[in-house]
Amino acid sequence: MTVFKTLTSGVSLMAMLVAGAAQAQSLDEITAAAKKEGALTTIALPHDWCGYGAVIEGFKKKYPEIAVNELNPDGSSADELEAVRANKGNTGPQAPDVLDIGLSFGPAAKEEGLIQPYKVSTWDSIPDAAKDADGFWYGDYYGVMSFIVNTDMVENVPADWADLMKPEYAGAFALSGDPRSGNQPLMSVMGAGMAMGGAPGAESAAKGLEFFAGLNKAGNFVPVAGKTGTIAQGATPIVAAWDYNALAWRDTLAGNPKAEVIVPASGTVAGVYVQAISAYAPHPNAAKLWMEYLYSDEGQLGWLNGYCHPIRFNDLAKRDVIPADMLAKLPPAAAYEKAVFPTLEQQAAHKEAVTAGWDATVGVKVE
Repeated sequence: MTVFKTLTSGVSLMAMLVAGAAQAQSLDEITAAAKKEGALTTIALPHDWCGYGAVIEGFKKKYPEIAVNELNPDGSSADELEAVRANKGNTGPQAPDVLDIGLSFGPAAKEEGLIQPYKVSTWDSIPDAAKDADGFWYGDYYGVMSFIVNTDMVENVPADWADLMKPEYAGAFALSGDPRSGNQPLMSVMGAGMAMGGAPGAESAAKGLEFFAGLNKAGNFVPVAGKTGTIAQGATPIVAAWDYNALAWRDTLAGNPKAEVIVPASGTVAGVYVQAISAYAPHPNAAKLWMEYLYSDEGQLGWLNGYCHPIRFNDLAKRDVIPADMLAKLPPAAAYEKAVFPTLEQQAAHKEAVTAGWDATVGVKVE
């Protein structure tokens, strides 16, 4: 298994583009060329997702000479790639320059020739497991599986997956949906399986299914899709969810009921999104400058403010550049140091085994 860890530290936005492979332009040259292009076209970036509204405004403030054109804010990763395909020869406003896509879409886009390589100046502080070695795509932010707990109902907050087996959690724990049809519950099963000693893939599926079968037999597993409403009502006092969702739900509950978000002590599984530049970007230098901004400390902290853990989080934490008030809203930084990023192959093997074995092993449908 690959563990998220800091590879380097202390790289500034104004550094030269060294990133493991020679770059033809310095950042000053890219900035000048981007200002000459005068525009950047993004796609599928809703302002309430990962703090993107503030991130986009931060880029505009830093580079007022570059107009930001936003396409299809609520689009999917598949929609983004289709926009690149449909606009290969188009230099107009419907052609995206940059992409923010799910991990599995990065290698697929590279294979199809839809994206181009670029290594940002902070390249070395992006974990190897979360980037393409040639720079075609690279992780931008991630979530780790967590527990959100209604502390008005649960006196002792569980610290790890194994704790959920305790009798005091009878009828308390739920997934966010059915693991055979949703990625978030599917990866919850992986986290539990890893905590039980299984490597990501077929092993995590086997161990995870065994764990949930035991949890169901003990009467602790609630086959209801957990969300803010069920947490507030007490139907699902403990729910496994990506931390950025759990933290946002906590804020939505606004103390009614009180809620706490915990990253389990083991089985710390992470899910990552990636950035890429379109192979047909009408504004290639503005695209590079956008990437430099996103992977600078300022850009990374913008995502963190929206509860999405920036890919360079460990580097930021090590250098003590994360504001105290921002950290206070999050689980302890140490909880993220053990985050594991499963490969696409491991995720596929896990999904296949869970989908095939859930009925026979666990025997309940989550609705």
